Amino acid sequence: MSFIESAHRKIYGKKLFVLFTWFTRILLSFAFVPSGLKKLLGERFTILGVDNPVGFFFEALYQTGWYWNFLGFMQLLVALLLVIPRTAFLGALIYLPIIINILVIVVAMHFRGTPIIAGLMLLANIYLLFWDYKKVKQIVSVIFER
Repeated sequence: MSFIESAHRKIYGKKLFVLFTWFTRILLSFAFVPSGLKKLLGERFTILGVDNPVGFFFEALYQTGWYWNFLGFMQLLVALLLVIPRTAFLGALIYLPIIINILVIVVAMHFRGTPIIAGLMLLANIYLLFWDYKKVKQIVSVIFER
């Protein structure tokens, strides 16, 4: 048995970790609601001007139109999926590329403080995937079986 399997077996089903997992799902879900709603409704994300690199970046995304709305829709969809027990794993899977993308953007754009928050969100998402280790293992084994 691998270290990951052993660690998963020790924590899975224990009340403290079940509560922590639900707390993490809810927290990650709530984190996407305000920004996702703004984007879906077609509102600007920041009041920074285009003379600022961060403001310029978000204005460029905003100007894409339906892509801006799509980003918001996906954030809200993932937020919803995370809090529904049957879809929480799918939500965590979809959350991963979104939060990695956000982390890369905030690091590349030299945001202050935000890389720490996005990094913690990524770690929390990795924890949720670890919680569903058996499902992740099945998916990975199917991919690499071929």
